[in-house]
Amino acid sequence: MTAPERLDRFMGRAAAAYYAARDPFGAAGDFTTAPEISQAFGEVLGLWAGIVWQQMGAPRDCLLVELGPGRGTLMADALRALAAMLPAARAAFSVRLVETSPALRAAQAARLGHAVAGWHESAADLPPGPAILLANEFFDALPIRQFIRRGDGWAERFVADGRFVEQPGAAAQSLPEAAPEGAVQEVAEAAMAVVAALGQRLAAQGGALLVLDYGPGEAGFGDSLQALSGHTPADPLGPPGSADLTAHVPFAQLAAAGHAAGAAPHGPLPMGLFLQRLGLGQRAAILASSAHSAGRAGLAASIQAGAERLLLPEGMGRLFKALCLCHPRQPPPPGFEP
Repeated sequence: MTAPERLDRFMGRAAAAYYAARDPFGAAGDFTTAPEISQAFGEVLGLWAGIVWQQMGAPRDCLLVELGPGRGTLMADALRALAAMLPAARAAFSVRLVETSPALRAAQAARLGHAVAGWHESAADLPPGPAILLANEFFDALPIRQFIRRGDGWAERFVADGRFVEQPGAAAQSLPEAAPEGAVQEVAEAAMAVVAALGQRLAAQGGALLVLDYGPGEAGFGDSLQALSGHTPADPLGPPGSADLTAHVPFAQLAAAGHAAGAAPHGPLPMGLFLQRLGLGQRAAILASSAHSAGRAGLAASIQAGAERLLLPEGMGRLFKALCLCHPRQPPPPGFEP
């Protein structure tokens, strides 16, 4: 048997191998994200960023950052909407992308060209100053640790030869004292560290972080680790790099971590409600009407179906959540008003 590897380290190694040289998005890839489903998604998020910029006092220089920007689809749609509707905000933004994959950086450069002021390995590498950060399906791909209840204590899950092995849990002191036998508790250390660092930055330098991802609003027991390959479930403990690994995002814990770092949390709330408040349905209806008028009925139906998938509870509207962290003196950002 090979030496057991802690789950989060296995996931980190698998993700690095998976993203290093592939474009996993769209029908030809392994999964489809919201920007690929509807151009209205990126457009309303771009205008959201522009309004937040206005709430910040319209600083002359402000970073517009996307964490894990995929093919650059979201940012391209966002910048197009900003240029048309809020040109002053577009002029103030310096676009920065946090991306580690050489293949995806090339795709982003092809789509966005000189609009990108720079690429960064991590959010910690961003230049100082006020910043608005967008994180769509970024946190679900960060590594997690898993602990399983055994008797009156906790064991930690490691990976060896494609299966779980259990070892005494070094972080057991931070886990619930009471849990049923076999209960699985996930700990998102990597996500919490990113949010804590960004929360501290936002509190000191101003700005906002918008997180759109999937997971429960409240923490609980359960194994949410999953893998996708070719849009179908795969073995998450298979050969590293052979499939996309993700886990539920613990939104309540992220909000608490951001608050502890000095930022003000807003949400989480269902993504469908958030996007509805931003007017995604109305924007999609305009796009569909335009397509229909041009004699492209199939495209019009596709636009409407994409919007419904993002908005409706039975689609992505309920499982996916929206969470914002911002400077404590900023008013509630659009979509998060009481």
